[in-house]
Amino acid sequence: MSKLLEVKDLRVSFNTYNGEVQAVRGVSFDLNKGETLAIVGESGSGKSVTSNALMRLLPEPQSVIKTGEILFEGEDIVKKTKKEMQKIRGKEISMVFQDPMSSLNPTMKIGNQIMEGLILHQNMSKADARKRALELLELVGIPQPEVRINQFPHQFSGGMRQRVVVAIALACNPKILIADEPTTALDVTIQAQILELMKDIQKKTDSAIIFITHDLGVVANVADRVAVMYAGKIVEIGTVDDIFYNPKHPYTWGLIGSMPTLDSDDEELFAIPGSPPNMLKPPEGDAFAPRNKYALEIDKVMEPPMFKVSDTHYAATWLLHEDAPKIEPPDSVKQRMQGFSQTGRKDGI
Repeated sequence: MSKLLEVKDLRVSFNTYNGEVQAVRGVSFDLNKGETLAIVGESGSGKSVTSNALMRLLPEPQSVIKTGEILFEGEDIVKKTKKEMQKIRGKEISMVFQDPMSSLNPTMKIGNQIMEGLILHQNMSKADARKRALELLELVGIPQPEVRINQFPHQFSGGMRQRVVVAIALACNPKILIADEPTTALDVTIQAQILELMKDIQKKTDSAIIFITHDLGVVANVADRVAVMYAGKIVEIGTVDDIFYNPKHPYTWGLIGSMPTLDSDDEELFAIPGSPPNMLKPPEGDAFAPRNKYALEIDKVMEPPMFKVSDTHYAATWLLHEDAPKIEPPDSVKQRMQGFSQTGRKDGI
């Protein structure tokens, strides 16, 4: 598979009145053509900052990309000028944001918002852009596109607005689609429809997708690979089977253990104890150590490297060191892993 995107040692900070917030601390990953990479983690783990950095949409001058490379087809996005980025955004890399209402202009008709990118990036005439806009509305499942194209965002439901946002993002056939929590504000039924829509569109266009979410269950039947983020770092990365059937990091165990299942007899939902660290002063050693009941003494003083589990699977935990005690995942995690194995990931959630 050919690499579309390579992120190397990305570090992003925000300058605030209280000091420097180290939001992303040395993130590295790659993305192949036609692949779906899910980035998961709790709120504040650095997922959205990472995705916004890929598009150079970070607020200025508060934010700073301190180090790192973002290589898109071999060219470093970090070094691009604002004018050069305007040619990439929407055309080569598009983004679907979490809240469709804030993504859409309430004063513009839906059709004009879809046509805008086509006219700007594809040099289409208004007539051709309108024809393409109708095709896109039909592609994303909007009924009566001839009528809907002349309506305003407030005349659409939340699910329909999110479909429109997807249509806008797909207008110029981007090579990479970044979806930043695109289903969080939607009910479960509509959420499933949007996820199925994105999978279907990916098959038709062969685009790559970066899917940002705090819910590991959402990506179970969508992603090819999963990167788990905590405190601005990727702490585990692997294929979706690696993460669901053979998780190695205690934080990943916590995320899997907190997923409710239909056949669970537990009266209470499991939650990871404690809170993420203050990124104004990131802790020494392993940032997850204060919340990790399996933490070793070395976790308090030294940050773990990425240990290789297999050619596709890596995790940053000292538990993988050859001298570390052999610790198995907790029973709640094993039960869910067994459920995945018996019924398949989609039915096991």
